[in-house]
Amino acid sequence: MTPHHARPADQAPQTPDDSAPKATMLGTLVHLWPYIWPGDRFDLKMRVVWAMVLLLIAKLATMVVPFTFKWAIDALTGADTAPVEPSNWTLWLIASPLIMTASYGAVRIIMAVLTQWRDGMFAQVAMHAVRKLAYMTFVHMHELSLRFHLERKTGGLTRVLERGRNGIEVIVRMVILQLVPTIVEVSLLMGVLLWQFDWRYVLVTLITVVIYMYYTYIATEWRIGIRRNMNESDSEANTKAIDSLLNYETVKYFSAETREAERYDRTMARYEHASVKTYTSLAVLNAGQAVIFTCGLTATMLMCAIGVRNGTNTVGDFVMVNAMMIQLYQPLNFMGMVYREIKQAIVDIEKMFGVLTKNPEVKDLPGAKPLVVSSGNVRFDDVRFAYDPERPILKGLSFEVPAGKTVAIVGPSGAGKSTISRLLFRLYDVSGGKILIDGQDIRKVTQSSLRASIGMVPQDTVLFNDTIRYNIRYGRWDASDAEVEEAARTAQIDAFIQASPKGYETEVGERGLKLSGGEKQRVAIARTVLKAPPILLLDEATSALDSHTEQEIQDALERVSRNRTSLVIAHRLSTIVGADEIIVLDQGRIVERGKHGQLLAANGLYASMWNRQREAQEAREKLALIGDDVAPAARAPTLHEAVAPEPADHVTLATPDAAE
Repeated sequence: MTPHHARPADQAPQTPDDSAPKATMLGTLVHLWPYIWPGDRFDLKMRVVWAMVLLLIAKLATMVVPFTFKWAIDALTGADTAPVEPSNWTLWLIASPLIMTASYGAVRIIMAVLTQWRDGMFAQVAMHAVRKLAYMTFVHMHELSLRFHLERKTGGLTRVLERGRNGIEVIVRMVILQLVPTIVEVSLLMGVLLWQFDWRYVLVTLITVVIYMYYTYIATEWRIGIRRNMNESDSEANTKAIDSLLNYETVKYFSAETREAERYDRTMARYEHASVKTYTSLAVLNAGQAVIFTCGLTATMLMCAIGVRNGTNTVGDFVMVNAMMIQLYQPLNFMGMVYREIKQAIVDIEKMFGVLTKNPEVKDLPGAKPLVVSSGNVRFDDVRFAYDPERPILKGLSFEVPAGKTVAIVGPSGAGKSTISRLLFRLYDVSGGKILIDGQDIRKVTQSSLRASIGMVPQDTVLFNDTIRYNIRYGRWDASDAEVEEAARTAQIDAFIQASPKGYETEVGERGLKLSGGEKQRVAIARTVLKAPPILLLDEATSALDSHTEQEIQDALERVSRNRTSLVIAHRLSTIVGADEIIVLDQGRIVERGKHGQLLAANGLYASMWNRQREAQEAREKLALIGDDVAPAARAPTLHEAVAPEPADHVTLATPDAAE
């Protein structure tokens, strides 16, 4: 499960849609063994050893049960009619039906207690293995690239983790608590049959076992494909449900509840069909197993019945062979169940293994050192990048953000603005060129130190479903409550928090949906303030705010960015007029650069964007003055005209960039 080495730069990246490698039983057990027998936990190793000791004792007690049954029957039927001397206590005990009956019960109690003791002893080992593997998978998911998570459906990914975790538990427990005990018990029973009866009984039993296991193998292999289809249908249904619930408001906006319900029901119908086939095939498997074993049981009992009639066996022998065969059926049934459950668990965890074998696109180089930020100078040197090799996004980008200065990046949609922020944060590695911070190539430093040095306020702020205090403290986990509250004041959200009934303990809801867009953005700014990084990256940080709030937040951002290196990805040009330099991107290249006044004087793309935004702002202000005297229907065309698309000579500059 160790990830492979990093792929070459010219190799197409893996996607989450790649087929997961087909896991095998042997390969899965090899992967799991270090967690069943953990090298760093002597206490868990001893639990495994003691579980095996208890297992052996319990199975020996199991072998005694049929003998006590036989002796009790023989005593009751008078099969042993030889006189018993009072001094011969052993023979007297065997000949006493009451003692034998009590012994039968006592041995069964001992067998049950030892078995449960063994299960309890091993429980910590099994759950430790589940925990370690689930933790490893969770960590690995966070190490995978942004590309993987953008293309992966969240609902399907959580189901992969959930089913994989359950599958690991099944396999670990089945191997130690079912497979090994079954092998031991079948071996002991064969020895007892040979010793107590003769080779014919062993032969019939072996034939029964072989046919039984072969049938189980064939039927289980047939059921694997059915089970895999059921899992895929389950994942699809779960994904559709989560996707619809996450877009609850959108569903309401378009009155699409019925359509969403029908869409979900179609996936559930496929799951229903696959589930019915799964349970039907299980019934076929169980019925076949019962028929095969019953034939073997009947054959051995017929042989013993003939022996009783001929006087070579007693009625106790007849009862004993029946008890032993019934006792054999339990581990045999477990063998079928063990194989079936392990194979099904392998199906459940093969996608988890597939995730574990995904290669993180961004990895620390061997011996990578922490980033040392002395002044905070950022430089892009001939940077090239493409999400798809056939569609380059950045085409030889070179610029510098001097230490303590503010540089803004503007341009039409699809120009590559947000890609710059992702590359600086190293969510992707550049395809060509390099990005330097104080002369250090960011690909040669540790990711953790790089990201610790950059404060990010994204365009789309997503909060954890927890309290406001938790979400702000996420910026620096060891911050005190006083520091959290000071960061909130700097971001100008403290007044809102104090007005809330629960204050800083207010729950923000799933993805922060209980807060407005502006409130979420202020929380994002507050946690970046708390982080106090030397470099700030603002990716259209005020795009979700109204004009009044925008100015307040802009004032806060200016205070925060003072004496810090700041790179601003801007949509509203009014927010970056004071930048030390403005860089205008178009189709992945720098087409203009300079200060606000210089770019307006150049009357190029920047001036065109500025004029269009001013016209839209003036239209909005005019609508505000008109107020309620104008019906909404009459105002709509004016607003539409104010934010109309670019003139024809700039249409090509706004090619959508699906990757951004």
